[in-house]
Amino acid sequence: MSLSYRWVIVAAGALMTCVALGAMFSLAIFLEPMALDTDWSRAGISSAMTLNFLVMGLGGFAWGAIYDRYGARIVVMTGAVLLGLALVLASRTGSLLIFQITYGVLVGLAASAFFAPMIALTTAWFDKNRSLAVSLVSAGMGVAPMTISPFARWLISAYDWRTAMLVIGIAAWALLAPAALLVRQPPKPAADDAVSDVAADDTGMSVPQALRSPQFIVLALTFFACCAAHSGPIFHMVSYAMLCGIAPMAAVSIYSIEGLAGLGGRLLYGVLADRVGVKPVLITGLAIQSVVIAAYLAVSELGQFYTLAIIFGATYGGVMPLYAVLAREYFGQRILGTVFGAVTMLSSIGMAFGPLAGGMVFDAYASYSWLFIGSALVGLGAVAVAIAFPRLPRRQLQLA
Repeated sequence: MSLSYRWVIVAAGALMTCVALGAMFSLAIFLEPMALDTDWSRAGISSAMTLNFLVMGLGGFAWGAIYDRYGARIVVMTGAVLLGLALVLASRTGSLLIFQITYGVLVGLAASAFFAPMIALTTAWFDKNRSLAVSLVSAGMGVAPMTISPFARWLISAYDWRTAMLVIGIAAWALLAPAALLVRQPPKPAADDAVSDVAADDTGMSVPQALRSPQFIVLALTFFACCAAHSGPIFHMVSYAMLCGIAPMAAVSIYSIEGLAGLGGRLLYGVLADRVGVKPVLITGLAIQSVVIAAYLAVSELGQFYTLAIIFGATYGGVMPLYAVLAREYFGQRILGTVFGAVTMLSSIGMAFGPLAGGMVFDAYASYSWLFIGSALVGLGAVAVAIAFPRLPRRQLQLA
């Protein structure tokens, strides 16, 4: 198999993350019409997203372990079937509890089958430009707000939220199943090359040793705090903009601008990380993220929202793929699926706090101010933890 096929892997991974994560995050678009149609509370609907992240975290750890043993294709094909089924079932529910189970549990489990395994697979295909390749795969998450979210908003306006969710579920089947068939493991090197590559790449750590190591703890805590900081503002941005007087479709466009900026941010941060190192790029991005979250408290006009959306989207989109590159540098390829799945699990717990906290804050105060204040402070905590990243993790592990 030609090494040029690695770009097919990148394209397939980008499509999968776009559809899977876009379908999951589209709940932000469904929030308002669902609340009006069903009289379910915002906190109750938002809790489905909280369940998404919690289940996505546990699922990412499990799928990562399966990837290490059986490869990526079986994982992503299972996720493709499950995601479409979950969305179709969720569109038919008449009970908030059933919706929370079908959307919160099944969609989260399905979505987790794509991110960690495809990121781990991409790092296995690339020796050079690894940060850029990982960033391109995760760029699907940035494309999702420009595609899935406007599509969901259009379907809701033309029909209703149930029809919109049903159509997105069927579309997920149609797009993800063929993409899963393109997934391949990288070609195995010749025997002599394989021995030298394994020796250079393997840190010699078992999974239990890796999960107890200081490197894993710092990586996981930073990822957790980073996601806890931006998840609430991302999920409630459309509702917050509408509360500030922005029209519904224009509010969705803010979400789309964030996604477009995230695409550019992934490319920019990926190239910079390949050239100057992952750690300084990550710390800088986390600091910018905190400042921008706090700045949302001072905006009220559409142009101001757009300006911050560009900076915010580029920043959180740019830093997210860098954790996978750090995990590869710390722990090597052999156990990357399991270790990165564990890191993703903790980051998903962080992501779970924001949507629920934002819904509870709004239900209590009819305002999102405390959400943005708290998120900015958590973001500063992520910066503080990220400073503890070792400069040369691979060398330090080998010496240990």
